[in-house]
Amino acid sequence: MRTRALLTPLLAALLLSACATNDLGDSRDMSNTQKGAIIGSVSGAALGAIVNHKNRGKGALIGAVGGGLAGTGVGYYMDTQAKDLQKQLQAEIQRGEISVEKRASDNALLVSMTSTTGFDTNSSVLKPGYTPTLNKIARVLNQYGKTTVTVIGHTDSVGSNAANQTLSENRAQSVLDYFAGQNVNPLRLQAYGKGETEPRADNGTEAGRQLNRRVELWIQPVVAQ
Repeated sequence: MRTRALLTPLLAALLLSACATNDLGDSRDMSNTQKGAIIGSVSGAALGAIVNHKNRGKGALIGAVGGGLAGTGVGYYMDTQAKDLQKQLQAEIQRGEISVEKRASDNALLVSMTSTTGFDTNSSVLKPGYTPTLNKIARVLNQYGKTTVTVIGHTDSVGSNAANQTLSENRAQSVLDYFAGQNVNPLRLQAYGKGETEPRADNGTEAGRQLNRRVELWIQPVVAQ
């Protein structure tokens, strides 16, 4: 995880150009109330929400995104976002490098990215071939600002549990940092790792291990209280 000292300059820069998106993805200036909510969050305990998924408050999120979604608008908003992601990522989906799924129970989107272009073995440094895909995703995330984005890192079973846990956390944080650098509101972002605990394929084969070495994005709607 990154320290407060590293996060503060990034947040300050984002606050200087603070903006939010409406339901149609149009950019607009934040109100003084919204700016104040973010500044207060940064100076207080909610700073931990950026690096600790357990601390992020719903009220602060609703303020940060300019109001939550309600009623049938939630499903429509997330359906449209899923379609835009699939359109932007069509080439990656066809190559089997990424998948986009929508969960009917809560309208959440799951974007799963394999390690094919993401990271070298035992590294959390983003490979250059990965950034064009992340740029596409960031553009959609910025268009649909009324969502939270949880970045979850996973590994295969090669190596120790402790090393894999740390690696998964660092890879998830690298993706989060990249999105923040692409102007995705940090208050929408959180990252953590699950190490080797949730394989989706057989770790006994290289093909399976490659599928298990992945980063997932859970994109969830911010729903009005």
